Amino acid sequence: MKALLSRVFLLACLLASTAASTQAAPTYPDRNVTIVVTSAAGALTDVLTRAVAQRLSEMWQHSVIVENKGGAGYEIAAQAVLRAERDGYTLLASETGFYTTQPYLYAKDKLSYDAQTDFVPVVGYGTIPAALLVNPSLPVNSVSDLIALAKKEPGILTFGSAGVGTALHIAALELENLAGIKVTVVHYRGAAPALTDVIAGHINAVIMGPSVALSTVKAGKLKMLAFASEKRMPQFPDVPTIAETVPGYEASVSFGLFAAAGTPTDIIRKVNTDVQKIVSDPEFQKKYLERFAVQPVPGPLDAFAEYLKKDSAKWREVIKQANVKIE
Repeated sequence: MKALLSRVFLLACLLASTAASTQAAPTYPDRNVTIVVTSAAGALTDVLTRAVAQRLSEMWQHSVIVENKGGAGYEIAAQAVLRAERDGYTLLASETGFYTTQPYLYAKDKLSYDAQTDFVPVVGYGTIPAALLVNPSLPVNSVSDLIALAKKEPGILTFGSAGVGTALHIAALELENLAGIKVTVVHYRGAAPALTDVIAGHINAVIMGPSVALSTVKAGKLKMLAFASEKRMPQFPDVPTIAETVPGYEASVSFGLFAAAGTPTDIIRKVNTDVQKIVSDPEFQKKYLERFAVQPVPGPLDAFAEYLKKDSAKWREVIKQANVKIE
């Protein structure tokens, strides 16, 4: 009897201890979260991330801090996340080209990380076809005009890039290859400063998601020559596609969150679920996605990963055929 009572007592103690530890275990997040953005302030990656971060702060009752670390392609931001603890409190916000194109652009061991093994996709914000934007002073009114000028004076046209290996860079390289022209690519610490210099006339053109430039185009401070989509955009039926002049040309820009590999799966799933709630909210869509002509991407964790896998396979072939390599 005494032995039985001892066992009951021990079991009761064990259950009490387990319950106490469960109650004491912190739930994510129990403190501030940092999202490191691969672009400069003002770019669409930054705009969408700040909008999502604001709503996550309200949802989680903890601040979600956005830090811009543009430059060196995506490397400065990526390294900052990899140096942090892999506990979900430091996430990466980026164009998905960080994951789908950059790995195939660089020679082996040129990057200090492997995006596809050192990071895992968490959730997407959306996607938008890129657009060919030029300064109004450039004497071109179509893609054909631009190609003719580039062939007449190889290298005279300057295209802005958000850094080596970024979506803006590879879009310019793809145009070079498929159109048989040569342009001079000028690298910036993000898409926003590149666009600013196109508007100011310091460089001629940029191929990027046009969302943040739409008001400038409307004001006549930029010319939008074409979209880089397969078909014309329903919202802009009078704007042609680059593919109408350069068959096979297509470039879109997607945005989302990534975490360092090793981040607990339950935390990744929570972030995915909570961000999906935000980007699917009608008010958020109207204020940010519709306003910037951003289209949805698959939301669930597995579906988003599969979306990136297919996009990665496509760009791998494009880069291979273009014989583009950054040494």
